[in-house]
Amino acid sequence: MNLHPQARELLDAFHDSDRPPLATLTPDEARHPPVTFAQLIGPGPDVAAVRDIEIPGPAGTIPARVYEPVAEPVGTVVYYHGGGWVLGTLDDFDAACRALAVASGARVVSVDYRLAPEHCFPAASDDAFAALLWVADQHPDEAIVVAGDSAGGNLATVSALRARDQGGPGIALQVLVYPAVDCDLTRPCYAEYADTKLILNAPEMVWFLNHYIPDEADREHPYASPLRAPSLAGLPPAYIVIAQHDPLREEGLEYAGALEAAGVPVTVVRYDDQIHAFFVLVNIMESADRAVAEAGAAIREAVAARQP
Repeated sequence: MNLHPQARELLDAFHDSDRPPLATLTPDEARHPPVTFAQLIGPGPDVAAVRDIEIPGPAGTIPARVYEPVAEPVGTVVYYHGGGWVLGTLDDFDAACRALAVASGARVVSVDYRLAPEHCFPAASDDAFAALLWVADQHPDEAIVVAGDSAGGNLATVSALRARDQGGPGIALQVLVYPAVDCDLTRPCYAEYADTKLILNAPEMVWFLNHYIPDEADREHPYASPLRAPSLAGLPPAYIVIAQHDPLREEGLEYAGALEAAGVPVTVVRYDDQIHAFFVLVNIMESADRAVAEAGAAIREAVAARQP
């Protein structure tokens, strides 16, 4: 397996810790690891201002964190974190959001949507779309970008779908980092990574989907599996990051192809020596620092194109 040395070092440390496999844990156990992402990554870069807010949601308020890289940001990124719709906190993704704000020059609003299994599908999708609507209402004259990694990539593109379908705001760009976009667990990629000791393997995806969408019939819904939408036409341009060593690789590439076939401009950036989750591991992975910087540049360009 052609792994970046830093990815190999991380995986070796991860498995030397003797922590039980994620798929054998309860959600509560999984949410309390010996070392959190925030502790592993460390602090992100300084920004002009950071504040925690509450966004009105369909089932109460949605916690969020706003990062202002400068006094007058050029636009706003609504960011949805990864974690299989089950895990993840604002603190876990703080460093990556800070880095993305600095790289893009845009305000970043990190959304702490409801998690499964306490709140199953479509709760996360509903919160994600509600947050997008609220942010767009707060910043009506700014370009809006949706972005997210893994399950957050799912929520970003689903929010773009819902905006198209339900008369939501215009979106300048969707940044989808190794997104989960389909429910087919029989893909060759899942077999390839059935027993491989990566951060995300096929058993973990089964665990995540069983918690988020326990009713298998619901998994076919476009707001769960956007690759299955009847049409992807009219969606905003997409910037898609793919990690080679990732059970989500195939569906991410297929989604890129389906968007292109529907007439959506797509940029695919592949990291052939990287693993799932690498993008948010800023500070400790040079590939993450580069990937965030490149995504930030794409956001900056998309936002600039929307300026009057």
